[in-house]
Amino acid sequence: MTVKHLSVDYNKVNERGTFSPGDILSGRVTVVTSKETKVQCFLVRAKGKAKVTWHEQQGRARETYSDKKKYFYFEHIILQDKNKGDGSEIIRPGRNVYPFTFVIPNTDMPSSYEGKWGKITYTLRAQLTQSIWLVHKTKIEFPFLTKSEFPFASKSDMIIIGLKERHFATRISFYGSTKVTINVTSEKMGVKQGDAMGVSVEVLNESARSVTPKFYLCEKQTFVAQSKRIVHTNDTLFGMGDSVAADSSRTITKVLSVPPQLHPTFFNCSMMKLEYRLKVTVDVPLARDSEIKLPLVILLGSPKPHQEKPKRSIWFRKFPG
Repeated sequence: MTVKHLSVDYNKVNERGTFSPGDILSGRVTVVTSKETKVQCFLVRAKGKAKVTWHEQQGRARETYSDKKKYFYFEHIILQDKNKGDGSEIIRPGRNVYPFTFVIPNTDMPSSYEGKWGKITYTLRAQLTQSIWLVHKTKIEFPFLTKSEFPFASKSDMIIIGLKERHFATRISFYGSTKVTINVTSEKMGVKQGDAMGVSVEVLNESARSVTPKFYLCEKQTFVAQSKRIVHTNDTLFGMGDSVAADSSRTITKVLSVPPQLHPTFFNCSMMKLEYRLKVTVDVPLARDSEIKLPLVILLGSPKPHQEKPKRSIWFRKFPG
């Protein structure tokens, strides 16, 4: 093994550490060899893609649903032998650095994302081929951020109009011959990552028991492949309000903070989308429809430095047959 090290790295273009459509993606491939090394091909690739895969059990059969979309693909050849595989291209011993530059297409593409059954990734890969039996590879992901301020605008222009408006809903839950009425009002529908929003809950408790409102952040991931659709939901407890005694009423105000690491709402991918709701429930025993859901759009927050994933190199031998 004359190749001791192979890595690929990129230059940051902003303090967030992300790339967007139209940006220049430049970097370097580094290879360390113990002696003069002949290679057949040495190249670096940049790729953006979305992929969805899940499995469903139908009787004894197991069906697989999968789809993928390529946003861009570039390849830069660093070295390639010109004599049909005789290994005439040479890498000198020691540390060798090879620069590269790609221009990311200036088109609408979704941000990097990883969900339950699908992900959107943007990667750099370097591959050094010494022979048909010996291939070295390394890979790194770079974070990508859509340019669209509202990556859900194609869903409905009314969403944008309503981002700063107050939203409210009423629910009446019956318990025996008595009832509990809750009125929920959120100060706005659009909230940035890491920001807070105020929610007001008016509870009219005409039951014989005390009730306690609970606040949940509801996440909904939707994936589409081969004309099939699958949904993954996750409810996270935001917080709890004060109890409202039997035969009484009370208005409870709660300030809810959106986690800064929460991925923003998006619809600009044909195979997956991410939505949120604010859910408020009251624990009325045996009652039906004792919850209210209000629309919630998570917007991109203030720039924060990107925490890079550790780079990994893959070394393997390929044998014929």
